[in-house]
Amino acid sequence: MLFVRHGQTPTTGKVLPGRAKGLHLADAGRAQADAVAARIAGLKGVAAVYASPLERTRETAAPIARALGLRVVADRGLLECDFGDWTGAELKALAKRPEWRTVQRYPSGFRFPGGESMQEMQARICDATARLCAAHPGETIVCVSHADPIKAVVAAAVGTHLDLFQRIVVSPCSVSAIGYGADGPVVLSVNSTGDLAGLVPS
Repeated sequence: MLFVRHGQTPTTGKVLPGRAKGLHLADAGRAQADAVAARIAGLKGVAAVYASPLERTRETAAPIARALGLRVVADRGLLECDFGDWTGAELKALAKRPEWRTVQRYPSGFRFPGGESMQEMQARICDATARLCAAHPGETIVCVSHADPIKAVVAAAVGTHLDLFQRIVVSPCSVSAIGYGADGPVVLSVNSTGDLAGLVPS
């Protein structure tokens, strides 16, 4: 499974957009989406392209699907964490709140006011991963999602506690590749922005 974070938006690094509608890719994000599409197009046998239903993920997935001759399938399991009352807040303001330290240091013990807990978000993305794996045995698929869900699924794959998942970096339009099999997951790449040709277990 190739987990791709959506491309840059006008608010990336400034605002916690969450599931708010109407947020589209910036020009730089569209260029990033085209670039990751070209990288993924070099892989053989990609069977499907899934994306979170939000605009920025579908816009990132579109050139990938086009390059592969596939269509984008929306999957709610790949959605961003529901940040509830924090949706749309500026990151600078949130960083001053006492709860922000908990988000960074003890995320497994935090629920966003009016939204999801971090544990629920991780369970959701892992359930979606298992479901999509079962639908594509032996195949390679692309899942376009968001930073926190991708970090959460990578943490689960390597057996790292959710409280340490903030140590994982997932940049816009990076690829994190995980192979799933009978013996469990193998993390092949995290936050890759380079050549994908060598993504095979050693």
